[in-house]
Amino acid sequence: MAVLEVQNLTKDYGPVKALKGVSFSVPAGTVFGILGPNGSGKTTLLGIVMDILKATSGEYTLFGQVPTERQRKQIGTLLETPNFYHYLSAVENLRIAAAIKERGVEDIDQILEVVGLSHRKNSNFSTYSLGMKQRLAIGSALLGNPDVLVFDEPTNGLDPVGIAEIRELIKRLSQEGKTIIMASHLLDEVEKVCTHVAILKQGNLITSGHVNDILVAENVVEVASDDLDALAAALQGYDGFSRMEREQHSIKIFLPSGVPDLGRLNAYCFQKGITLSHLQLRKKSLESKFFELTS
Repeated sequence: MAVLEVQNLTKDYGPVKALKGVSFSVPAGTVFGILGPNGSGKTTLLGIVMDILKATSGEYTLFGQVPTERQRKQIGTLLETPNFYHYLSAVENLRIAAAIKERGVEDIDQILEVVGLSHRKNSNFSTYSLGMKQRLAIGSALLGNPDVLVFDEPTNGLDPVGIAEIRELIKRLSQEGKTIIMASHLLDEVEKVCTHVAILKQGNLITSGHVNDILVAENVVEVASDDLDALAAALQGYDGFSRMEREQHSIKIFLPSGVPDLGRLNAYCFQKGITLSHLQLRKKSLESKFFELTS
């Protein structure tokens, strides 16, 4: 069953169209990344799902049903910068959050263990690093043990250590069976953490699906010989590549990710009467794949 299903969602701010008919579904048990540059509509989309904003048109369902307040209370959210009392401890701040949410006060000790703050639970929030503050915010989202978590840019503003801490925490929560929906503009984080992804650009959905199907770094093999015309003609009969690009002094062929058999390619060319003067493997970066999708 889909935890969230979005159907032709649009949002207009006067002449500005923040979302333009976006549709996708989030399967239960996944870590679903909503990826896109700043201004692509990620935060607007999450705001609509959590009933902070109203859509101009379109609809969405939660847990297969028209959303209700009760259903939204089953979702733990982190949609903005953590807003805690700086002069209170982690325990005290979570008690206030639990009172506001009317649930989860009995979970506080366990949650602090999960987010790695039990050893600092009595320290004032003002003494925490940015990564610790963000982990406490995720801890607040865990009050009441929700099955679904929604995070907007959970690693925003963190240093590499803080980013790594949040990444590992999200992985652990996923292993516990949580469905996690997270918006991010960081391609690397989505690739490392998420199982599924939807890519937005300027309010348009570019693509959605399994990360391994969308964010695949291809193998690029550069080949050259004395007769590029003959080489290009011969390569047309070589199976397994997705496309070929001719350059001034070489030819690039694009192969699926994995370990390509360069020996097989060399032998194939030799059998066709072509001796390669150049054969080099290059890895196409995820960044270039992302730029292709969003260009």
